[in-house]
Amino acid sequence: MDIKTFAELDLSPKVQAAIDAAGYKTPTPIQSEAIPIAVAGRDVLGIAQTGTGKTASFVLPMITRLETGRARARMPRSLILAPTRELAAQVAQSFEKYGVNHKLNLALLIGGVSFDDQNRKLDRGVDVLIATPGRLLDHFQRGKLMLMGVEILVIDEADRMLDMGFIPDIEKICKLLPPRRQTLFFSATMPPEVTRLVNQFLTNPQRIEVTPPATAANTITQRFRFCNSGEDWAKREILRELIGSQNVRNAIIFCNRKVDVAILHKSLVKHGFSAGALHGDMDQKSRMETLDKFRSGDLMLLAASDVAARGLDIPDVSHIFNFDLPWQSDDYVHRIGRTGRAGKEGFSASLVTTEELKSLKDIEKMLGKAVKWIGDPPTDQDYADAGKKRRRGGRGTGRGTAPSGATPRDARSSDRGSSGRRGDRRGPAKRQESLPEPQQQHRAEKQRGEQDAQRATKPPRPQRTREQRAAATDGKQPKPARVRERSPQSSASGFTDNVPAFLRNPIRRPTKVANE
Repeated sequence: MDIKTFAELDLSPKVQAAIDAAGYKTPTPIQSEAIPIAVAGRDVLGIAQTGTGKTASFVLPMITRLETGRARARMPRSLILAPTRELAAQVAQSFEKYGVNHKLNLALLIGGVSFDDQNRKLDRGVDVLIATPGRLLDHFQRGKLMLMGVEILVIDEADRMLDMGFIPDIEKICKLLPPRRQTLFFSATMPPEVTRLVNQFLTNPQRIEVTPPATAANTITQRFRFCNSGEDWAKREILRELIGSQNVRNAIIFCNRKVDVAILHKSLVKHGFSAGALHGDMDQKSRMETLDKFRSGDLMLLAASDVAARGLDIPDVSHIFNFDLPWQSDDYVHRIGRTGRAGKEGFSASLVTTEELKSLKDIEKMLGKAVKWIGDPPTDQDYADAGKKRRRGGRGTGRGTAPSGATPRDARSSDRGSSGRRGDRRGPAKRQESLPEPQQQHRAEKQRGEQDAQRATKPPRPQRTREQRAAATDGKQPKPARVRERSPQSSASGFTDNVPAFLRNPIRRPTKVANE
């Protein structure tokens, strides 16, 4: 059945009016197939790549089904689980947009927000509860939430839940819900652990797979740039050249690690780019402010970790740059899926070092074709060297490791602090061991030579005979050993008048003699 308009999807008139007001006319393939089944109350297993309209495919039927009924305090009627705070906030925005004609109460339970504000919303009763797994379990364990009234459960980005280690939490939450419920399950890929979850908690689901998993949209132009040097400073220079050579309206630049996001962001700002950063160590307020600035156009570039790779609806992203190739080939598709959305054209460029050529082979295998290069491609020797590990520059060194090009003195002094000491009160004269070994040997030999010269020039001490030593001691009485008597007065100077007499003149007891 080929559905052409939203009016054919059995949605309520109020929901249809909200869709018309938003300007949408034609549903995407996942929406046209999933919405009628979800409206009928059946379980749905939706498999589709990011950017295909999965959010609306469960938001619209949920609003239609929740039109009747009323929420009770601390007992939500529906529950949506999302892997990240940003994705959860985006789902909440979709409910506000499509539920404009309804009076549905909504609560968003995510980290970085006060528990008290969230508890007040739960106490009033919510029709739609959107949460990340960790914060939801926190509220439940505090006794602020009861889940036996949930009628509809949505698990979004299930494979991302697996990557982030949330599967045990998902299993725990599902066991707290009533068995008679509707479950809508969405994922871009179906690894074995996710398949096991589906078999355990879904009842006779309708499987909807609109595109082959882990494939990139045809509207995205994909290019790769080989970096002969694996040093980060060289990669940052090549990245700036790529940005300058493209007609970039806005772009997301992905790094594998949070520390690299921070370094790249600082470098971009230093070179005059309008850039922001988005990674997991930022507090929720800063993350949302950065996203809002990027969406509104106040920021041109957004350096991000994979926390922003999935599910974020940032419209009109013209370019995606991979500063690092992702460790998992599936994540490559999710990253570049931020551009080329809703049929628009997009461009992605990925930097590739010799170390990453093995990951590149995995991406080529997934895409089913060879990649296209900007500039010279890697040689056969580069591929042969791909398995050889080498440390990348631009990062902090590990414990006990000197930076590249540093002397042993540099390596040791980096652990001492600014004073140059190890905390053992040794002065500058004791710093000989911090010199390189040849200099240590030279200085030691020089000191030994100086000591020998001093001993040679110093006149010898005259030696006295036994008779001279005996004559020197004749007529002299040996000095008696001085016994220092400790008196309480010595520790109470200034207060002797207040000390009793028996303490000022203690009784001396006779010393006991053996066999007495």
